[in-house]
Amino acid sequence: MEPIKSFDQLTSYLKSLNQRKRIAVVCANDANTEYAIARALEEGIAEFLMIGDSAVLEKYHELKKYPDFVKYIHIEDSDEAAREAVKIVREGGADILMKGIINTDNLLRAILDKEKGLLPPGKVLTHLSMMQIPTYDKLLFFSDAAVIPRPTLQQRIEMIWYAINVCRDFGIEQPKVSLIHCTEKVSAKFPHSLDYVNIVELCEAGEFGNTIIDGPLDVRTSCEPASGSIKGIVSPINGEADVLIFPNIESANTFYKSVALFAGADMAGLLQGPICPVVLPSRSDSGLSKYYSMAMACLVCKT
Repeated sequence: MEPIKSFDQLTSYLKSLNQRKRIAVVCANDANTEYAIARALEEGIAEFLMIGDSAVLEKYHELKKYPDFVKYIHIEDSDEAAREAVKIVREGGADILMKGIINTDNLLRAILDKEKGLLPPGKVLTHLSMMQIPTYDKLLFFSDAAVIPRPTLQQRIEMIWYAINVCRDFGIEQPKVSLIHCTEKVSAKFPHSLDYVNIVELCEAGEFGNTIIDGPLDVRTSCEPASGSIKGIVSPINGEADVLIFPNIESANTFYKSVALFAGADMAGLLQGPICPVVLPSRSDSGLSKYYSMAMACLVCKT
């Protein structure tokens, strides 16, 4: 499989599979989610179970063009809708879970329910984002901009594993993972930089398989070959990172929103850790971003 380097290539590859994944959507009560669903139906990559207030859902005329691939479950209460969607996934009735216009905390409460949720014991819940930047020649993955405030060493290792596995789904045989800091220097003042040393040693010992990991590095050195040359930094990343692992949620979230706003990057993202891909967009995300997140979920879904 050739590496997928753009969202257009992602859609083309999914269409070539000629397989629709089953997506359960909770409270799809907005025009952007409607656009994303309609686009996925048109491209032939998904079918949908719409869980929420049918008085709202059935107003979406675009979806009525695909009666064989859209079904509805009428539940007015959003918390009850979230619980029903999680139950359906657990019982094998859907492959992917997606958030519509429901508060993230409410959906996460259903996902994280210890008896009836979707997160297996011992698994780490984290968020992996993916972006297409006009000035970068491939897709760039990064974590965690939404869930873990200050990752522990073990959480960071799990974040890296999730990212590596998704990269392989995208045809990247040897992912280059950059551990992000404001400088290339290790310092006890920044405990995460000490974790980076441990992670690099694990990689060099073969812990992560066919993967390159280096850090600390800043974003520019990670993604621009000339920057490392100017600074005299020798790194196996060589300015060609596939994955950026940020030190904390503040830096990752700021990067996410800044690049989207000022660089015109297209975005996608998924929760990692649950038994199925979970599309967890911001309620204000564009329809295109929500569609790209769906497409990402369809690619990494193993069912």
